[in-house]
Amino acid sequence: MTERKKLSDILHNSERESLAETWKRTEAAADFAPLPAGEYLFRILSGELFTSKQRSTPGYKLTLEVTEGEYESRRAWVDLWLTPAALPMTKRDLAKLGITSLEQLEKPLPAGILIRGKLAIRRNDDGSESNRLTRFECAGIEPGDAFEPTDTPEADASFDPSQLEKEPAPPPPSRRMHGKQAVEANGSHLGDRR
Repeated sequence: MTERKKLSDILHNSERESLAETWKRTEAAADFAPLPAGEYLFRILSGELFTSKQRSTPGYKLTLEVTEGEYESRRAWVDLWLTPAALPMTKRDLAKLGITSLEQLEKPLPAGILIRGKLAIRRNDDGSESNRLTRFECAGIEPGDAFEPTDTPEADASFDPSQLEKEPAPPPPSRRMHGKQAVEANGSHLGDRR
């Protein structure tokens, strides 16, 4: 029979003391309850094909994240069913996201899609509660990374090598002696002394 591990087996003395102090000060987290019913601005984190656990019903699951307010960073999930009875509503909702063909369901959604939607509380057959997205509208696309290329007319990403030949070449770096080695330098750190 193997001996059960003790904290001293996995922590050093200072780590144990630190953990003990943190343990005393930390409040236990509450169980995650559904988000309260209401309007939210969500970021769509992903859209993925899946099948339900009980009946293997095909569907497309959206993972949403609240982007503002008291519940920022909390998540909600939306199941869009791919059955004949549900397909009219599923196609309506997916079209709001720009998905108009089955092939698009197999590809990742573009990053940064924002939707404004209304959540309701749904009581499940087992008595538990969960969120249900009753309606939503596309609210735009989040601004991208500051270094991401833009598609605006002001942002010219073209490259014309002939333009480089017209511009004057920068001055060659000056050579300064530093100890026994020559150091190449150029710029204001030399006080523009050349």
